[in-house]
Amino acid sequence: MLRNIIQIDEEKCNGCGLCIPNCHEGALRIVDGKLRLISDLLCDGLGACIGYCPEGAIEIIEREAEPYTEVNSSELQQWPVQLHLLNPQASFFRNADVVLAADCAAFAMGNFHTRFLKGRSLAIACPKLDSNKESYIEKLSIMINEANISSLTVVMMEVPCCGGLLQIARIAREKAGRDIKIRKIYLSVKGQVIGEEWD
Repeated sequence: MLRNIIQIDEEKCNGCGLCIPNCHEGALRIVDGKLRLISDLLCDGLGACIGYCPEGAIEIIEREAEPYTEVNSSELQQWPVQLHLLNPQASFFRNADVVLAADCAAFAMGNFHTRFLKGRSLAIACPKLDSNKESYIEKLSIMINEANISSLTVVMMEVPCCGGLLQIARIAREKAGRDIKIRKIYLSVKGQVIGEEWD
C-alpha cells in the first residue's frame, strides 16, 4: 500500500543514534555505523524521530510499504533467558547484539519486544534478589571475550537497586579485557524510556 514512512539519507547519517529512543515502535537500529529502518511494519510514519537527528538525515516520504501494524508479537529468539540458566557460549550469543535486562523491565514496558528484542539475544537478571552474582560476571565476561558479542544493552528500571545490573556488566567487561561499549537504558516505573547513554 502507499503510505507515509521514514527515509534515511545514509550520506548524512553519522550513526549517533539520538533518534532511536524517540521511535517508540522500535523500528530503528544502528547497523554498521548507520541508522537503518529494520522493518516497514514497525514504522508508523509519524516521524517522532526526525526532530532528534542533528544531521537532518531522516525525512518522511510517501512510498509503497507494508501496512503498519501495532500487533506486539514475541521477538524472543532463544530459551532460556534467565542468566543463571544460560550457557554463555551458546550459538545464539556468538557475534550477537545482547540485551541484559532487569527482570521487571519487560513487564513495565508494553513494547519491550519490538523496541529491544528484535534481532537480539536476551539475558535477564535481578541484581537485588538473585544470588551468586559472581557467576553473572563470569558468564558476561565469557560472552564478551569468547562469544565475541557485538554489543551489550543494559535495560534497567529507574529504581536504585537496578544500578547493580550496570555494575555487573562493567565488571564483566573489565574482566574480559575487551573494550565493548555498553548502552545504558533507564525505564520509568510506567515503562517509558527516561535515559539512554553509552558507557
